[in-house]
Amino acid sequence: MKDVRIDKTWKAVLKTEFEKPYWGKLTKFVRDQYLSSKIYPPAKNIFRAFDLCPLDKVKVVIVGQDPYHGEKQANGLSFAVNDGITLPPSLKNIYKEIHDDLGTIPLPSGDLSRWASQGVLMLNSVLTVAANIPASHKSKGWENFTDAVINSLNENRKNIVYMLWGKYAQTKGEVINREKNLVLTSGHPSPYSVHLFFGQHHFSKCNKYLILHGVKAIDWR
Repeated sequence: MKDVRIDKTWKAVLKTEFEKPYWGKLTKFVRDQYLSSKIYPPAKNIFRAFDLCPLDKVKVVIVGQDPYHGEKQANGLSFAVNDGITLPPSLKNIYKEIHDDLGTIPLPSGDLSRWASQGVLMLNSVLTVAANIPASHKSKGWENFTDAVINSLNENRKNIVYMLWGKYAQTKGEVINREKNLVLTSGHPSPYSVHLFFGQHHFSKCNKYLILHGVKAIDWR
């Protein structure tokens, strides 16, 4: 489908996905949803993670589940919220771990485009959600697409740091070649499992790995 508006580097490696039957069904479902209901993120931001972080620029991948379902929260980046929106508990915990790990204080804004522009692909497994109904677009086809994204990275790139927080992300990342990349796993940063997330030092481990492979470290502020 030539009308998919996504960064050209991603479009090139994912073009076969846009020709598969599931993609046609998914796009019809998503279009109908946007026409009939309140859906997040805004349609223009569905592929924002890819547009801010082209395939050849990816250094780090952070895998989430689906977008926040509250008013003005979701902006197309996993775990991120729009500037000026109160930080959700998981993001607060991510910021706390960054501070404890690196000794730096992250900026107050939850819009993580500052990370994405450095090469952090903030990938949700499902890219859309109905307002106030979490996981409402689960099993509609987005998972197939984002699996293809991870497969494309696995086949075309190496020395990427994958941060897989929680069992869902870890299952999605099972295909990743551990010999060519660094895969960091822990509990999810939500309040329910944050004790399995704190103290894992993923951010310092990430930067050490990138530097070791001649790649500029991420400024996690």
